[in-house]
Amino acid sequence: MATEKQDQSTRQIRASVLHGAKDLRIETRELSPPSATELQVSIRSTGLCGSDLHYYRHYRNGDIIVKEPISLGHESAGVVVSVGTEVTNFNPGDKVALEVGLPCESCDRCKEGRYNICAGMKFRSSAKAFPHAQGTLQDRINHPAAWCHKLPDDMVLELGALLEPLSVAIQASRRAQLAPGSTVLVFGAGAVGLLVAAMAKISGAGTVVIADIDGGRVRFGVENKFAHKSFTVRMKRGSTIEEQLSIAKEIATEIGMMAKEGGGGEVGEVDAVFECTGVPSCVQASIFATRPGGKVLLIGMGTPVQTLPISAAALREVDIIGVFRYANTYPTGIEVVSKKGDDYPDFAKLVTHTYKGLESAVEAFDMAGRTKDDSGNLVIKVVLETGEEDKANL
Repeated sequence: MATEKQDQSTRQIRASVLHGAKDLRIETRELSPPSATELQVSIRSTGLCGSDLHYYRHYRNGDIIVKEPISLGHESAGVVVSVGTEVTNFNPGDKVALEVGLPCESCDRCKEGRYNICAGMKFRSSAKAFPHAQGTLQDRINHPAAWCHKLPDDMVLELGALLEPLSVAIQASRRAQLAPGSTVLVFGAGAVGLLVAAMAKISGAGTVVIADIDGGRVRFGVENKFAHKSFTVRMKRGSTIEEQLSIAKEIATEIGMMAKEGGGGEVGEVDAVFECTGVPSCVQASIFATRPGGKVLLIGMGTPVQTLPISAAALREVDIIGVFRYANTYPTGIEVVSKKGDDYPDFAKLVTHTYKGLESAVEAFDMAGRTKDDSGNLVIKVVLETGEEDKANL
């Protein structure tokens, strides 16, 4: 039985490794057997994230600079191929989603259950910690069983990979504590913005408006049941701070004049804004769009230093709430994507482009940096499928 539970041999695997801006190489690495508390997982599906794209394009993500070659990828799901000797709740062949942030588990934040803000967090594909925690664009990885989540047998692994960005949306929804029937505005209709809108809708918001400069994306959000209403933000920029704030007020006013879902008057000032872009004009408009006593949730990692109408928030007691990654969200995520319904978000539609094999990583990253492909189709989430050679061994 021990030999079935754990393969004792070291094997060679392939990994996609970033050596510099747009310098991806396929390399061979040695992978030891999993430790007693680990699983060895054949990575099958990895979604490409905005942070991965920043590393790929610039060899840095904001002020986080890559210091050694790194494998990217963290939105991942796969199949268990080997099980550590002390692991009792997984077996080879199980489908799993990987929670790739590994906190210290001993600091005060971890003890509070807020391990997402653990100062000692090591997160796969992030260069913040050194040595870097290598990402999931590899044939196989060893990962602690405690941070693997078993998926239903009938769940496609692309949906398993979506659980990671969905977890950000679940974290934001929990931080918002929306009352039933709330009116919600979401700035940004990328994958995270669409997922945030979906979670607000699932959580009982009466009207969810999704706003973006890309009209195609906001229409996609409404057509596929992620939001109730769409708003296309006009491309207009001010040359002074006064002009910029005036434009932000205009955006907030125009959204407020929209009709509520199902009738019943105008949207007006909203109960909560989920800001998923990090763009200064959207953050400014978020504050102006929120009712007294409402909430602005900052999710987008955009411009790090901004000019905000902070008095407009303070004088109306608008709470500004940060959202960073997630904690204790995967079980909820599995339930959310497993459901179906006539007015339920179609999560599978988020994956608009799929590439096969590590050799396609450059092509996949290039597509992930676009808003439309050569045929004019929207690009929402790009997924890289890998590990095909392992299927015969299960």
